[in-house]
Amino acid sequence: MLKVRASELFALDLETLAQEAQRITRQQFGRTIALYAPLYLANYCENQCLYCGFSANLRIQREKLGPEQIDSECAALAATGIQNVLLLTGESHRHTPLSYLLSAVETVKKYFPSISIEVQPMDTQDYRALVEAGVDGLAVYQETYDKELYARLHPAGRKRNFQYRLETPARAAEAGIRQISIGALLGLGDWRPDVEALFEHLQSLEKEYPGVDFSLSFPRMLQVEGAMAPCIVSDADLVRIICVARILFPRVGINLSTREPAYFRDHVFSLGVTKMSAGSTTTVGGYAESMEGHDAQFSISDERSLAEVKAMLSSKEYDPVFTDWRRM
Repeated sequence: MLKVRASELFALDLETLAQEAQRITRQQFGRTIALYAPLYLANYCENQCLYCGFSANLRIQREKLGPEQIDSECAALAATGIQNVLLLTGESHRHTPLSYLLSAVETVKKYFPSISIEVQPMDTQDYRALVEAGVDGLAVYQETYDKELYARLHPAGRKRNFQYRLETPARAAEAGIRQISIGALLGLGDWRPDVEALFEHLQSLEKEYPGVDFSLSFPRMLQVEGAMAPCIVSDADLVRIICVARILFPRVGINLSTREPAYFRDHVFSLGVTKMSAGSTTTVGGYAESMEGHDAQFSISDERSLAEVKAMLSSKEYDPVFTDWRRM
């Protein structure tokens, strides 16, 4: 169990939490924010998640980038200055199998020194092959830790297997992936039990795999056409969650994506955030050409360019960091 229960911290007033979270963040991370961008390779998916814009039962334009398109996307994104990239697909073993991902990584690593993936959960040997190819990070979200709610939200597809998904970070750690981000999709239900379960999950992973750099993400569900309506998670709720996460896990990374609006990101990042996406697109092939009218996984709220986000950080006397290491 956590030494201090999350529920006890959630009960404190927000100003007290914010001051302590900011103090710890400055102590552990200084005034730096790592910047990254997502790169969508495909939107084919075999799952029928009731909340997702890529759900298999939605009639959207399905797309998958070929080798030349991946190269063009990488060139366009790298030209902005981004060096830390997150490769995403829908969860389809048929359309984006391991062989496709390995081929994509061979192209991507020519442009970016740090490559993370957010794709369908895989077995340990598959993650090991991706590590050998050049992948060093993984993002995988349990969505909700409530087993009954999870079953209702995932009526079809391999994602129905709650336990297999829950054990994905452990399989990735066993394979040698050095950066692993976990999270819950806030708004599917009551956020408090989900966040508390997420914290317990992280604690167990840190104990079992002390050499892995774990981080947390707290995406809020946005309304997607054809998907379920979200439960409301207020700005104050999310600030409280970020602050409590920082207090409980002083050295863990915390990510904040462009799902959140600019005004919120500008005022909250100093309270615990260590990594932010910038200049993002959530459509397949969205960097090399205009994808107006194409289907996105979710809407972006902070539409600022990378240069604008860098300028904001600099104006607040923070240093934008583009990569924490270079492959030898």
